[in-house]
Amino acid sequence: MQILDGKALSKNIETRIASDVTTLRKTTGRVPGLAVILVGQDPASAAYVGMKKKACDRVGFYSVTHEMPQDISQDAIENTITMMNTNPNIDGILIQLPLPKQIDTTKLLELVAPEKDVDGFHPYNVGRLTTGLEGFVPCTPLGVMALLQAYHIDVQGKDAVVVGASNIVGKPMAALLLNANATVTITHIHTKNLASYTQKADIILVGAGVINLITEDMVKDDAIVIDIGINRNSEGKLVGDVDFANVAPKTSFITPVPGGVGPMTIAMLLQNTLRAATAHAKED
Repeated sequence: MQILDGKALSKNIETRIASDVTTLRKTTGRVPGLAVILVGQDPASAAYVGMKKKACDRVGFYSVTHEMPQDISQDAIENTITMMNTNPNIDGILIQLPLPKQIDTTKLLELVAPEKDVDGFHPYNVGRLTTGLEGFVPCTPLGVMALLQAYHIDVQGKDAVVVGASNIVGKPMAALLLNANATVTITHIHTKNLASYTQKADIILVGAGVINLITEDMVKDDAIVIDIGINRNSEGKLVGDVDFANVAPKTSFITPVPGGVGPMTIAMLLQNTLRAATAHAKED
């Protein structure tokens, strides 16, 4: 069993990005800029935004966070996005999800300029991903693929089971695996007998948000297990969706929580923003 160390890999990626930022600044005078929209006081969202800001600081990005109250109007957020779309110092726009119930999330995601959609949630980029064209890819699934690649894990021809069908993780994860020639099954809350799918899988990728959803009996020997879940257990400890202690010994590779997929998500956000900045610099 080998641990897929996302923390170590993300540090290597950040080092490379910081170097590229220095080069970009010297050659074009441009610094990558990321704008984040944070609505309300959700502690988890605030923590994620804080981590993203620190990562931007580490690699030399310009970043700005627009903090808005829980009862903000749709129009007010739309106006902020429109302003960021036309701001030449901003290369990437990120809307921290989830948003309050009164807000039409889909409408906001569609309002972000596709060339600044570094989260990869705009229908334009989603369409490009599903048709195998280049575009911005959601950061978490992109981070998973980068982690697999770094450990020379080829998914071609492998049976991959994605547990969870969210627009943010499950669906784009399945699309990336399919584009890499894996045989992909997506399971979700209405799937009957989840174990019958996972037991046959060469690779299990789980992002359902349920503690200990994947147990030892659900995993075949030498499977690769990617835990995308982030939960707090009764003791307040950060855990994933996999019963790590009992599942890990059966696997050939497994991601820990924390220190697996999480750091890779932030590294890919930086990578996407740098890519947007480089494209914008060419247009200047």
